Amino acid sequence: MSSYPSFHISEFLLNYYKMPSVPVNVKWGRETYKEIECDTEMEPQVFKAQLFALTGVQPNRQKVMIKGKILGDDTWNNFPIAKGMTVLLMGTADENIPKAPQEQVKFVEDMNESELATALELPLGLANLGNTCYMNATVQCLKTVPVLTQSLKRFTGGVGSTESPVAITAALRDLYNTMDKGVSIPPIIILQALHTAFPRFAERGEQGVWQQQDASECWTEIMRMLQQRLPAEEGSKFPSVIDQHFGGQLAVEWKCDEAEQEECPEGREAFLQLSCFITTDVKYMHSGLVGKLSEKVVKNSVTLGKDAQYTKTSKIDRLPGYLTVQMVRFFYKERGNVNAKILKDVKFPLLFDAFDLCTKRLQEKLTPMRLKFKEVEDAETEAKLANKDKPIDKEKEKEKSKNNVKIPYYFQDDVGSNNSGLYELQAVLTHKGRSSSSGHYVAWVKHKDDIWLMCDDDNVSPVTSEDILKLSGGGDWHTAYVLIYGPRQLELPEGSTMAPVLCEQPESEKMSID
Repeated sequence: MSSYPSFHISEFLLNYYKMPSVPVNVKWGRETYKEIECDTEMEPQVFKAQLFALTGVQPNRQKVMIKGKILGDDTWNNFPIAKGMTVLLMGTADENIPKAPQEQVKFVEDMNESELATALELPLGLANLGNTCYMNATVQCLKTVPVLTQSLKRFTGGVGSTESPVAITAALRDLYNTMDKGVSIPPIIILQALHTAFPRFAERGEQGVWQQQDASECWTEIMRMLQQRLPAEEGSKFPSVIDQHFGGQLAVEWKCDEAEQEECPEGREAFLQLSCFITTDVKYMHSGLVGKLSEKVVKNSVTLGKDAQYTKTSKIDRLPGYLTVQMVRFFYKERGNVNAKILKDVKFPLLFDAFDLCTKRLQEKLTPMRLKFKEVEDAETEAKLANKDKPIDKEKEKEKSKNNVKIPYYFQDDVGSNNSGLYELQAVLTHKGRSSSSGHYVAWVKHKDDIWLMCDDDNVSPVTSEDILKLSGGGDWHTAYVLIYGPRQLELPEGSTMAPVLCEQPESEKMSID
């Protein structure tokens, strides 16, 4: 591939045509390109990038000559160029320049596993340093959130800091940067930072090997460290990017079961994840979430002057852009002194709608964007029915979708929120085994279209959406433990007349974020 990415070339050429320039002729083999604009006020690399766009000869393989003089990369000194002169270009065109396909295009859904692995250029995994799969799976899942990785890149702290939040944040940043470069290194720095901050993660077993840890605890601690060191975006009412993009708000009502006349003020509670309680009646994630939002709690009653049972009812009053759901699968079992696992099969969706978990106030705010989603989906359905007898050109459809305009998924006055209540699954952390302190953890992350990646430490392999839905439990196979849902984003064709509806929260209804 070219060492000059296409977006760099476009930027060079855009700048080029804004500048005064002189026309020259370029002779390359049997080809002559006339009146090519050249500006000596810009670096020679700009001119070479233009020649690459014309001929396919990579800049680092070009020899540009006039009267025996060779053009360098950094300066025009001693290169006698003038209007109307002929420049000689020597060099062979890149063999990797796209050509017409020699054989029929094969789509990912038609490929076998080995073909998929080659075509997708799978990213690198993370080496297991001895029962560190809990950390590896957590790191891989969190990496699927763009706003988090972008915020980490802006962080300037160092891994050598004696402050644990700084050291862990910097270690995660450096690890992600290394992974993005395709360089495989053991995640020893972030492991050391975790061990320093949380000595329980450094406990060793009888053989001197680090003991297995609970991935959910690791997830919570890393998020807490990031929460302290990654500031929110400018203008946000939240202190941290974690609160801004992962944090939600609950509106809470209390009712004393033993003194119904007792008046209980409404409260507010912040959350970074929702819990799905698994009981004998729970078969779906949604019902487990609903069950957790209504629970019995014992606390002191001012009216009765003693502890009494209360019914605590919660509704979501602020949805975060990225919603984390924990499947509460482990409970402490005194016999054996272990966190035993609930193996029950609990289905979770690829597309999740949180609308009925919300307060009426929030539901009213979500409605305009939901109607816009329905309008677009209805139009797509009508188009499919009208063309049901015509063959679908998949390549043409994909090319067409590249020009779609993405509408913000958050409210204008609350960047980082969700303005529709609609989500799509993008990462699943699973556990295989009978106890949180044993077994094996794996990350499953969405790659593109219907392709997911199973990140089993340093082994990364492609799987499908069907494989993801099989992670719902019911046996000793990998079982969903923590899930990340990202915002469904409305896409409109370029030039569409269906303008987006973004609801701005009235000043009188804005919540306190204390």
